[in-house]
This record gives sequence, structure tokens and C-alpha cells, in this order.
Amino acid sequence: MTAALPCPRPVVLVTGLSGAGKASILRVLEDLGFETVDNPPLHTLEELVGGGEGRPLAAGVDTRTRGFSPETVLLALRRLRPRPDLDVALLYATADDATLLRRYTETRRRHPLAPAGGRVSDGVGHERALMEPLKNAADLVMDTTDLPLPALRQLVEQRFRPTAGAPALSVLVQSFAFPRGLPRDADLVFGLRFLRNPHYGPALRPLTGRDRAVAAHVEQDPDFPAFWARLTGFLDPLLPRYVAEGKKYLTVALGCTGGRHRSVLVAERLAAHLRRSGWQADATHRELSPGTGDVAPSGHRAGLRDAPASEGSPAAEEEGREALSRTP
Repeated sequence: MTAALPCPRPVVLVTGLSGAGKASILRVLEDLGFETVDNPPLHTLEELVGGGEGRPLAAGVDTRTRGFSPETVLLALRRLRPRPDLDVALLYATADDATLLRRYTETRRRHPLAPAGGRVSDGVGHERALMEPLKNAADLVMDTTDLPLPALRQLVEQRFRPTAGAPALSVLVQSFAFPRGLPRDADLVFGLRFLRNPHYGPALRPLTGRDRAVAAHVEQDPDFPAFWARLTGFLDPLLPRYVAEGKKYLTVALGCTGGRHRSVLVAERLAAHLRRSGWQADATHRELSPGTGDVAPSGHRAGLRDAPASEGSPAAEEEGREALSRTP
């Protein structure tokens, strides 16, 4: 009997813009069991990785690092990525200028690239231009502009939680509302506003796509079966091609008008379909994130909730009011 090959050691290099949340990302990775090192001298990076054995490793690398330059980081990546005993990923944290300026104003910290006595905005602009090659080379870009800390933690956990024998591609299926803008990190975007809208059912309006009554309402749309067949028929052969190209993370965004009914249902259903097909897949819901409503991640724990009594009945109306009252 041939001995099973050991799983490659996960190595995550965390880089990006100052103030974009790199330290928070490293703390989450540490909680996930990663050995974390912030700003090691770049010439010691390969020594830290060692022989590819031991705990997963996460290293913060940015403009504060001794000997830093994007070219030096990219050179280290070119040496580490081909190693079969390592699973190396470059994570890039970013945010828009207004958010970075606000964060520095709130903390009253000096930007590392701002000239002495100069403006924070000058440092932000200089760093953004300097770091662009690393953003272009990143396996995963996390835009934290609109991410509260609990949502950032959930996203990092979904992407990097240890999973024995996990497939090479991690898929995040995200629901959203079009009026609030497209998700910044989406690779593929699908619009669902053509499906039946539960918002117009008084008993369904306060519920979400995780509720069975909402699922039944949307799935009774005569166009739903054909849409579902085409969506899965498009994605199923596409994912292996992404793996062949070396992509490690994929975000599929599904949008509707309010981001609470149709997109939530299809995101949950698509994530479940992908997991049954052997992929590592999770669903997350932007408009149900902390501060806007339901916060429970989907993953393997979420499912459709029991439906209320028949639509329009007093019992259904009462359950709808209770669900609405529980929404922060």
C-alpha cells in the first residue's frame, strides 16, 4: 500500500495598505492555529518557512518590514510557490482612501510613508502606488472598506480555517443588494432580480431567503428550474479550470433588490450544491451582516428555517412580526 503524501503546510503572506486591517487578519489567523509573525526581515522569510513541516504559518509583510520592496516579496514568492511541501498564498488587504484617512484620524497615528510634518493622504497615495505590484500578484484581495470587524473575522475564518483534504479552490458565495453597490471582491456576479420577489408578500417581507416559505415562493417561479440548471451548468465545469490556472479563492456574488430574499436563498443553495460536488464552499450575506440583521454564517451549519403558517394567515403575520422585531 502506498503511503499517503503529507498535506502541504499552509503559508499565508499578509500584505497591503497601512490601516486596511492586516493586524486584525493576523490575529484571526493566529486564533485559527497559525503561527504568526509580523514584519520579519524579508531575508529570514524562507528560514521561517523551513522544511514545510509544523503549524500553518502567517507572516505580515508591508512597508514597515526591514528591507521591504515589492520586488523582493515577489522574488520570495517565486521561490516558495513551486515547493510541493508548501501551500503558499498572498493575501492583500486594501480599503478606499476615505476609509484609510478616517481610520488614521481616529487613531491619530502617523502613516509610515507620510513625510515628516506632511499629510496622511500623501502617505496613502504613495503607498498605494508602491504596493500595486503585490495587489496584482495576490491570490486573494480583501477590501475592508465596508467590513466591520466581526464580518472580517468571519471572512478570514471561511477562507483559511484548517480543513483536512480540502480541495485546491475555496469558493465564497455572497448575496448582496444592487442598490448598495457590487461587492468589491467579486470574481463573478449574477443578477436575480428577474425572479419572483417575496418582498411583495406581507407575510414573507420580514423573513429572509433562509426561511422555507421564502424558498418555496421563489422556487415556484416557472423560470427558476431553468435558471438553476444553467447557473450550475455554467459553474460546474468552470471551477476545475480555475484550479488548473492556479486560482485558490473565488467569490461568486448573487444580487437582488434588497439582498435578503432571492439572493440569500440562491447563495445558500449554490454553496450547498458546491459542497456536495466536493468543493470547499461557504455562503455569506452582506445585507444580513452585523449591524444589518441576521449574522449567522452559513457553511455547514445553516439551513432553511421552518416556514410559518400558511401565507397571509394571522399566525404567519405574527411570526413575521416576531422575526422583524429580532432584527437589530
